[in-house]
Amino acid sequence: MKIHLMNSVWIGNIDPFIRSFDISNEHILEITSHKKWVSVHPVVLCMISALGLFMREHGAKINFEKMEATSKHYFHRMGLFNLLNLDSEMKITPHESAGRFIPIQQIKNSEDLEGFIKEMIPLLHLEPNKVEPIKYIISELVRNVFEHSSSTNGAIVCAQYYKKSNTIRLGVVDTGVGIKDTLQIFYHPRDDLRAIALALTPGVTGTTRKLGGVSEMNAGAGLFFIKSLAKTSRDFFMIYSGKAMYKLLKNPKNKQIKLIADPLEDHYSSDNKLPYWKGTVVAIDLCLNETINFKELLTSIRKVYSEGKKKLIKERYRKPKFI
Repeated sequence: MKIHLMNSVWIGNIDPFIRSFDISNEHILEITSHKKWVSVHPVVLCMISALGLFMREHGAKINFEKMEATSKHYFHRMGLFNLLNLDSEMKITPHESAGRFIPIQQIKNSEDLEGFIKEMIPLLHLEPNKVEPIKYIISELVRNVFEHSSSTNGAIVCAQYYKKSNTIRLGVVDTGVGIKDTLQIFYHPRDDLRAIALALTPGVTGTTRKLGGVSEMNAGAGLFFIKSLAKTSRDFFMIYSGKAMYKLLKNPKNKQIKLIADPLEDHYSSDNKLPYWKGTVVAIDLCLNETINFKELLTSIRKVYSEGKKKLIKERYRKPKFI
């Protein structure tokens, strides 16, 4: 397998990076990078880390070509080489990360998750009452990995705060069974893109065919909530699983925000013919400048969730008409 770290890889332009994956050789992971400068979203660090751990677990070798880019110290400080047990050939004096970034972490249990969330709070630079929705995002994404992915390496997470744009960027990645396999038992999605769309639809959960789940803990609203939060803050959100990627595009500032239950009716882009990713990749950007009334947002989400659930139930039990 081959991965090339391009000059710039963010959610908005991540498509070429993903399309460039070479998955032909499963016995070695070769990582190369742009010679002068590499600037990437935290999710890219998570993807390389998760894939590296998975490959090594299955006896493959990792060949990380020596980085020449002047930004190479960033990859060292974020813990990429350390997690993969590679020699970066760099010696740097680490600076305090609190409030600026959280290095790549492997979360395999609830204690790990709790520790990550504690580190995350100073990163948000928000009043305590506005932190809860973002803590929920992290908990929901990682809990999805625990409950559905069957990943032996847990969730690989990473986050960074960008002061200039007052934006937090987060990545959560696993190398488990993927969304399509998770939903296969109850929903039989025809392809990976349809599986992602189902996972984003309020009321759909992989633990039961009952719409809305059997309890609040598996009500099928987590990913819909996260997508809604990104849309409300007019930022990017993406999911990549199997051969498909769904990307929520930024909502124009002159356009009124309306939450939509069906993700395929939203403002998005997609690709259903990408190199196969075994597991799930999720990334989100959140601009903290946006003034979001979370109480109103929750009310709107509950309304759309309820309407979307009723629509799904109606479609499921619609009787065929014979002419």
